[in-house]
Amino acid sequence: MERTEFPDKRDLAEAERKRKAAQILRQAKEAGVDSNGLFQTTFQRYCVQLKTLDELEEAMSKDGVLVTKEYVRGSENVYIHPAIQQYDRTTDSANKTANTIMKIIRTFGVQKEEADPLMEMLTDGD
Repeated sequence: MERTEFPDKRDLAEAERKRKAAQILRQAKEAGVDSNGLFQTTFQRYCVQLKTLDELEEAMSKDGVLVTKEYVRGSENVYIHPAIQQYDRTTDSANKTANTIMKIIRTFGVQKEEADPLMEMLTDGD
């Protein structure tokens, strides 16, 4: 029986990042803000944050959540992996950046107008 080769975790993270980015870009394009400078810089920052999160996850999964430090006397102390704190901070920042992106799309975007039922009825009669 042949073994199934599964994609590398990094490849899956990259694919998920691209999927999220494509979804946001599609929403921005539909709203007409994809060329807005504020949107572009905020979106670029968001992509960097997602990549940083993936790399922090990889470091934590490789090293574990606990790390040991050896001091001069030879004694070892166990600490929580420093990437955990950075991961929490970056997650918070990425969430705020995503919220900002959605605000930019809502604020500067062209909203589709819903058809007025009364106007439809009046124009259909002609």
